[in-house]
Amino acid sequence: MIDEIEKTFRSLYDIVVRLRAPDGCPWDREQTPATLRGDLIEETYECIEAIDEGDSAHIKEELGDIFLLVVMLSYMHEQDGLFSVSDVLAGVSEKLMRRHPHVFGNTEVKNSAEVLRNWAKIKVEQEGRSPKDSAMDEVSNALPPLDRAYKLQKKAAKMGFDWDKPEEVIAKIQEEIAEVRAEITRNDSSHAVSLEAELGDLLFATVNLCRFLNVEPSLALQRTNVTFIQRFKHIEQRLREISQPMNHENLALMEKYWQEAKSE
Repeated sequence: MIDEIEKTFRSLYDIVVRLRAPDGCPWDREQTPATLRGDLIEETYECIEAIDEGDSAHIKEELGDIFLLVVMLSYMHEQDGLFSVSDVLAGVSEKLMRRHPHVFGNTEVKNSAEVLRNWAKIKVEQEGRSPKDSAMDEVSNALPPLDRAYKLQKKAAKMGFDWDKPEEVIAKIQEEIAEVRAEITRNDSSHAVSLEAELGDLLFATVNLCRFLNVEPSLALQRTNVTFIQRFKHIEQRLREISQPMNHENLALMEKYWQEAKSE
């Protein structure tokens, strides 16, 4: 089994090297870490979608795409002499062993909470990472805004800054909706900026409800996106069947078919 893993990984590495060679693929040779950032995000979400579907064949395919991007990005830095693919693998292996002394050492832990506390301690004491001035600084600026809001709120909750029950969060959402409504009625020079701020507060409060109920907001929204697409396609199909265009004049029909798709 180990020989097979080494063989298949080496094959992937050799393919990436060939693609990036001077006589390799023009498109692959043109790529940089910066140009592949979007692909990395997209492939990750496609893998999440496959996991949600419970489709093992699709999961396997999407994990392969992520493996390819990881090897490609690592090899790009290897080409620049910054670090090698081997360095990446060795680094993560060493980190896993270092941060799991309860598995690879003599440390004893009672639960996952202690594991996380040890993890944070090891970062500072063994890896030399400086303690952050604020818990908020531990959340990456590079995260998409929705995911960053979720992570910021989780950090705050760990420090005791949290709601006691979901009804309180729902009341906060209702408060933010009222403020959005009030802002909509205004019409002065600062209206656009203020409306954006109020809508941001509403989104932030909604993310907080997701977190409080242990729901990943980005995954919940992705599920809703899939549902919306399915229902919208149903509307398109039904209108084609009766030779009717999709426009505002047919809004009542579209709503009828939306409800039809929803019931199905």
